[in-house]
Amino acid sequence: MAKVLVIEDEETIRENLVELLEIEDFDVISAENGKLGVEQAHKHLPDLILCDVMMPELDGYGVLKELRSHMETATIPFIFLTAKADRDDLREGMNLGADDYLTKPCSMEELLTAIAIRLEKQSLIKQQSEIQIRELRENITHSLPHELRTPLNGIISNTELLLSNLDLFEPDEIKEILQDIRISGRRLYRLIINFLLYADLEIIGLNVEKVRSLRSIQVKDSQSVIIKAATQQAQEHQRETDLEFDLENATVQMAANQLEKVVVELIDNACKFSEPGTPIQVISQVGEEFLLLKISDRGRGMTPEQISKIGAHVQFQRKLYEQQGSGLGLSIIKCIVELHGGQWRIESESNQQTTISLNLPLGLDVLPG
Repeated sequence: MAKVLVIEDEETIRENLVELLEIEDFDVISAENGKLGVEQAHKHLPDLILCDVMMPELDGYGVLKELRSHMETATIPFIFLTAKADRDDLREGMNLGADDYLTKPCSMEELLTAIAIRLEKQSLIKQQSEIQIRELRENITHSLPHELRTPLNGIISNTELLLSNLDLFEPDEIKEILQDIRISGRRLYRLIINFLLYADLEIIGLNVEKVRSLRSIQVKDSQSVIIKAATQQAQEHQRETDLEFDLENATVQMAANQLEKVVVELIDNACKFSEPGTPIQVISQVGEEFLLLKISDRGRGMTPEQISKIGAHVQFQRKLYEQQGSGLGLSIIKCIVELHGGQWRIESESNQQTTISLNLPLGLDVLPG
């Protein structure tokens, strides 16, 4: 039995809605104003909310804004009931995250149809989430133990080798072993940092205030940040000479460390999946609202199905290719870009080329006025 919360200040309308929905076998909760409605929503966590727009204490827009700012109520389907529904009203409600608008008076058929559509959509979303959780669990089970054990085994085995045979090694041999230990340690450190960063980004995405704060920071010299991050990461793969830059400078609505992380993961990905000696192009172009950043490599590419399944801990063709990494890099890029109000896309041709394009919002001081 689906649970519906009705928030309506007019008693007659509220009682009629409650009676109608109970006849249709819904579990109904009601509130006489917006403030009580918010309290009821947090207390009962309904499957759907019907809410009037014009109310005392807290209007419908305030109710929706409050509920969308909390993780436990952020995804509850929300339908506005309103006596007025001009274009500005619709836009305001939809911008806040409303799922539908019904103009009063509405017929019983209209109301029940709107509820049925939203509940069915929510059910499909939950099913898809459960599938994704199962896939995530399977991917973690397969990839995480390997990714943690591999560098850890390198550190332990090389350390034991030194301790057991220190007197037998020449200084150059000791230096080589220590360099291997350092490489394994850095790999393990980066893996842990990426896991923590991805979890943190997911949490930030559920908090409206944190997202707003994140988007308030700017980097004024995007070109320098991109060149520095790309060069340093390419050096780790001994691919610095493969980089080809064609950059336009701009102020970007993103902190320097966030932009740097995006570039690092993009270059790391390009280096892993293309052969040394092939070009890695780094291009940026200033548009009206966005800085378009494109990074292309001439690697083995990805299929459309693989692109559609990009997510945390997902790797492709592991049995065919030996590759390092947890599969988090592209997911971290996606999270950072979308949290800042940008977009991304991947274009790939098998065994020819992969291009990842990012639209990064320009800083407010450089937007055309």
